[in-house]
Amino acid sequence: MASAAEQLAANLNFSAFAKATELHKRLLFTLGALIVYRLGTYIPIPGIDLAAFERAFSGQSQGILGMFNMFSGGAVERMAIFALNIMPYISASIIVQLMGSVYAPWEKLRKEGGEAGRKQLNQYTRYLTLILALVQSFSISAGMQASGLALDPGPMFIISSVVTLTGGTLFLMWLGEQITARGVGNGTSLIIFAGIVAVLPRTIGNLLALAKEGQINAGVLLLIVLVLIAAIVFIVFMERSQRRLLVQYPKRQVGNRVMGGESSFMPLKVNTAGVIPPIFASSLLLMPTTAAAFLARDPSKVPEWLSWLPGVTAQLTHGQPVFMALYAAMIIFFCFLYTSLVFNPDETAENLRKYGGFLPGIRPGKRTAEYLDFVLTRITVIGAAYITIVCLLPEFLISNLGNSFYFGGTSILIVVTVTMDTVAQIQSHLLAHQYDGLIKKSKMRGARGR
Repeated sequence: MASAAEQLAANLNFSAFAKATELHKRLLFTLGALIVYRLGTYIPIPGIDLAAFERAFSGQSQGILGMFNMFSGGAVERMAIFALNIMPYISASIIVQLMGSVYAPWEKLRKEGGEAGRKQLNQYTRYLTLILALVQSFSISAGMQASGLALDPGPMFIISSVVTLTGGTLFLMWLGEQITARGVGNGTSLIIFAGIVAVLPRTIGNLLALAKEGQINAGVLLLIVLVLIAAIVFIVFMERSQRRLLVQYPKRQVGNRVMGGESSFMPLKVNTAGVIPPIFASSLLLMPTTAAAFLARDPSKVPEWLSWLPGVTAQLTHGQPVFMALYAAMIIFFCFLYTSLVFNPDETAENLRKYGGFLPGIRPGKRTAEYLDFVLTRITVIGAAYITIVCLLPEFLISNLGNSFYFGGTSILIVVTVTMDTVAQIQSHLLAHQYDGLIKKSKMRGARGR
């Protein structure tokens, strides 16, 4: 028999959406915030020679700057006020999350601090975001000045660039929090989503231009579309997949009543690590390529001990066999590493034992932790293989079509997962609206009955 929530979900239609005025306000706020973000990606920082910067960026677009440019919706190639995007905040969030698992004071805040502890960790994340943004913006500003890209080089250019870039990141951090609180979906994820989707028309245009010039035929173009559709379906299937472990709670006597005896499920996602592994892996692999591109601008200044770098980085570009092999290995490594940090079998087993829950046939305590670790390891193998396949598919296309076609597997993962999460939140708001309507109707009927 379907639950009440499932029955309501089955009855959702356009009329229910039309009546949800609160949801309309949230959607309009989210749309307005994303428009503000997109406008900011077209406002360049002051004091920079844009023509010279575009020429310099074109030689490094296949490195880590190209990846960041894709996530920022083209803000990096225009050196806009949002060039750093939300990446320092994401980096700070990951660092605080990892430190919350290994650093005792923060681990105590995470486990025992409750709402106050969560707010304190969020504050630490903001402070760390400021520090990372200052460091990154200073490095970018100093690099542009040293490369002759500043119209009026000097301390004022450095200060104005640092303040502008750091302020842009802090504004996006605030904007993302506002979207989460007053809009629909996760604000940080939607900002990245908007940046990736913004460069999608250019990717499609490049693909059609290749077809028009005869570099690829209609069959290959159709194959690319089919592969993309298959990848999206595969991602949706795997992101919704989970291993559900039965958790049983014993019965207990409370006065003359028997309480408990209930059962529930512990869902373990196949992809526990999310999109973090491919982001880490691609960032680390593209760093040597970016460094080599900077050194190539003036070969006479390259130290002798770095003379080997250009030859090595030639194999660390998109579509190369060495790049794909290392990319796959690092994705698998980070999948296991990040999963082990965000899900602690010993802590989960202890929480189950504390609240009286147990897995049928498994002794509480150490045996439960070992069983959870065994199950988690097996599904992480599946999850790592899934992420690796999705991220390597575009690399195979790049190896055959060249870098003119580039829409990475990480981008596809982010777009699909954020879309799924946003749609789920919209459905939750519609369900809440229908519940409110049912409660109001029942109160009115009760008042008429009296």
